[in-house]
Amino acid sequence: MSAQTQGTGRLYGVGLGPGDPSLMTLRAVEVIAEADVVAYHCARHGRSIARSIVAKHLRSDHVEERLMYPITTETTDHPGGYRGALDDFYEEAAARLAAHLDAGRTVAVLAEGDPLFYGSYQHMHKRLAHRYPTEVVPGITSVSAAAARLGEPLCEAEEVLTIIPGTLPEEELTARLAATDSAVVMKLGRTFPAVRRALRRAGRLDDARYVERATMEGERTERLADVDPETVPYFSVAVLPSRIDQRPPEDRPRGEGEVVVVGTGPAGPLWLTPESRGALASADDLVGYTTYLDRVPVRPGQRRHGSDNKVEAERAEFALDLARRGRRVAVVSGGDPGVFAMATAVLEAASQEAYADVPVRVLPGVTAANAAAALAGAPLGHDYATISLSDRLKPWEVIAGRLRAAADADLVLALYNPGSRSRTWQVAKARELLLGHRAPDTPVVVARDVGGPEESVTIVRLVDLDPAVVDMRTLLLVGSSQTKVVERAVPGSGGRIAWTPRTYPG
Repeated sequence: MSAQTQGTGRLYGVGLGPGDPSLMTLRAVEVIAEADVVAYHCARHGRSIARSIVAKHLRSDHVEERLMYPITTETTDHPGGYRGALDDFYEEAAARLAAHLDAGRTVAVLAEGDPLFYGSYQHMHKRLAHRYPTEVVPGITSVSAAAARLGEPLCEAEEVLTIIPGTLPEEELTARLAATDSAVVMKLGRTFPAVRRALRRAGRLDDARYVERATMEGERTERLADVDPETVPYFSVAVLPSRIDQRPPEDRPRGEGEVVVVGTGPAGPLWLTPESRGALASADDLVGYTTYLDRVPVRPGQRRHGSDNKVEAERAEFALDLARRGRRVAVVSGGDPGVFAMATAVLEAASQEAYADVPVRVLPGVTAANAAAALAGAPLGHDYATISLSDRLKPWEVIAGRLRAAADADLVLALYNPGSRSRTWQVAKARELLLGHRAPDTPVVVARDVGGPEESVTIVRLVDLDPAVVDMRTLLLVGSSQTKVVERAVPGSGGRIAWTPRTYPG
């Protein structure tokens, strides 16, 4: 409740619930009974759902203020456009209510659902609550009503519920629907076709439910995929209920499984794309190196199959075997799955005749090189080469030849897998080789545990690169002849940033 600074009237924002008058709160009924003025919004036709909900509580001596919207679509000749027309309307409506408040009258502004949840009342609140004593009476939202009428849980345990206006661009709808566990999409009506396309693109259409006029006359609930777009009113919602206990039976038909190789970025949730979040959430089984699996939240009903980081081929075949039995499998990879990671192993195994009918998708992730470069500035601003220093899968002679070629071409180098407990000499050999082609003061970004709890990024001269500080969690970015280093206060960079110009001399 705000302090009174002008007049003696009191303002109420009254939540009426989803439509059934019996779902109004006792406090809402009390406020309406005490009010001198009852205000409600309506379209040009003059009818108001809010008023119809409280009709039996209205008295003959109530002053009714009908706040009629001048427009209901974005087509207008107002010089300020749609938003300008609405702003003028809200200012005029607030002034009308202020006149009553200044005269000492109690004003109750009616709102379907909850007053501060996508409600028209909130525009009056922002303009008046700082000037008059104000109380907001909460109401049952259409979200809760829809879940109740469907008889399905919205979210459980650690699931996340996302409320989305259907008026968002279709690409944004798709991203948000793919990334969340449960969702309710509001404001359907003319947005319904785009919402349904977004649900399909996000792989969630089969799970989606449709609720129209929940708790009101004409209520309708059904599978959203079966709804005729021409029949959808504004007062309807799309619901993605809880995923828990909706796992498919063990006997899902053969051929309905798939493998999705998911890149988690270099460190975890902050680096995940919406599409990757969705794939991880909807999978029946997660397969991956245990360190990467630990980045993915545990979900009831989801199986996790962790293994060592040196069994990529076996892991890939295991995932494909699960998918061949009808399971939806997410193979969890660090960084981007196509950069020294699991995508190649899965696709190589999938090329065998036994897995010819198993669908395989690869979802991109933020690479370690890009993440490290962003923290250091922009060292990859021009052409660069990515090379792994690990000689476990290729001989050192091949690595050395590629280092010479890339250095000869004056490319910036992103060096993956520079060292480990069993590989301690490669960094020193690479430094020695590169010093034959690069100036001693060539900047080298030493990025360790990027995105992790021990993250550190330093920039040293090539001649000063100490192999002892390099381990398997380290990535090296070696500048070209054009890479610059400047002093700049950037958190985590040691006060220095590196950048490579996009132009090249001559």
